[in-house]
Amino acid sequence: MPTPISRRDMLRTTAVAAGVWTTAGQLSWGTSRSPNEKLHIAAIGVGGRGGDDVQGVAHENIVALCDVDDARAAATFEAFPQARRFRDFREMFDQMHAQIDAVVVGTPDHTHAPAAAMAMRLGKHCYCEKPLTHNVHEARLLATLARQHNLVTQMGTQIHAEKNYRRVVELVQSGAIGQVDTVHVWLQANFDGPPVPTDMSQPDAPTDQPPVPPTLDWDLWLGPAAYRPYHTAYAPFAWRSWWNFANGQLGDFFCHYCDLAFWALDLRHPTSVEAHGPVHPESAARWTVARQTYPARGTQPPVTLHWYNGGPYPELVKARQIPTWSNAVLFLGSQGMLIADYGQHLLLPEAQYAGFQRPDPFIPDSIGHHREWTEACKSGGPTTCNFDYSGALTEAALLCNVALRSGGKLSWDAATMQTPDCPAAQALLRREYRVGWSL
Repeated sequence: MPTPISRRDMLRTTAVAAGVWTTAGQLSWGTSRSPNEKLHIAAIGVGGRGGDDVQGVAHENIVALCDVDDARAAATFEAFPQARRFRDFREMFDQMHAQIDAVVVGTPDHTHAPAAAMAMRLGKHCYCEKPLTHNVHEARLLATLARQHNLVTQMGTQIHAEKNYRRVVELVQSGAIGQVDTVHVWLQANFDGPPVPTDMSQPDAPTDQPPVPPTLDWDLWLGPAAYRPYHTAYAPFAWRSWWNFANGQLGDFFCHYCDLAFWALDLRHPTSVEAHGPVHPESAARWTVARQTYPARGTQPPVTLHWYNGGPYPELVKARQIPTWSNAVLFLGSQGMLIADYGQHLLLPEAQYAGFQRPDPFIPDSIGHHREWTEACKSGGPTTCNFDYSGALTEAALLCNVALRSGGKLSWDAATMQTPDCPAAQALLRREYRVGWSL
């Protein structure tokens, strides 16, 4: 009996037959491509945020669009009538891999890694929405694939490209507040009201089974995730609230706000993680308080990073007369403090920094988060949120939920990807995939 050929082997064989596979194991650009020539881009998940991502790369050639919901994708389909349409990205790669240079992944979180991994194994540069993956193992794998295949990658943390974050990083790295050993990050705080009660109820999985909309392929929407009957509690908007598909509010926003701390302080992998909040087998935590410790980096001291979403929030904000912004990143340094959100920042105490001379800008302004990626795809240049950087950031985010769900506290050996003092956490670092789906 002939040996079965996997989808991946079939695609590789087809690419070799077409004469486009290189010795490095990726598709060749060819020697005649001009830096001014447009990329051929395929997009996977093109409704909602994914549709915004397609618009972000619309200055290139959009050759393929893939979405499991015709209604959600309709506006993007209409905007790019020349692009071939697909529901299953595996079929898209089967048929069009040789015509695609780069891929944008804008699906719900649970499908990020299978789509991005398949693209990168075919030698495609990749832009993927945040958080990079659904679990820690996937984040490490995507970073590894990007490095192995020498691909240009970017995670969709668009705020990273804004001027405010760059000016904050310059202040921290130039020593404006001295050496930083503590960061507090909070989200949607209400400092004038009581903290969220610890017995805040979590929703159970829905038990009724409404009909699947005729425009939606529910089996493809589920993709690698464990089977659940279709319900509006999951799709199209509420999937972030369920462990099967995402990681709650922490998974949604950690990569945006803690990106600032990672960038400014050269953070990478925590050595310990604690997390507290309501735990439910199906629904993601409505609020989370987490604490991570990071080792010293060169002359920089160890750092403790505190995360709060939904409350309770840090008392030091009121105690030290710090502005009660609803969302903020607060750096505590040996000589002062700095508070920032997406669009503003402030050195504290304000009286101490009256007349302060800012450093000359040394981080160039971005040409745009999406364009930064497309230009780098052509030039081979760097991106600021490549999968090596954003993979580590995503790991740190997801480890908070691993700690929460496995007992509240763990140590983390990043080199071996082990939680030596919390065996229960190991099972939460990766997931089982449904038949027909894999990395």
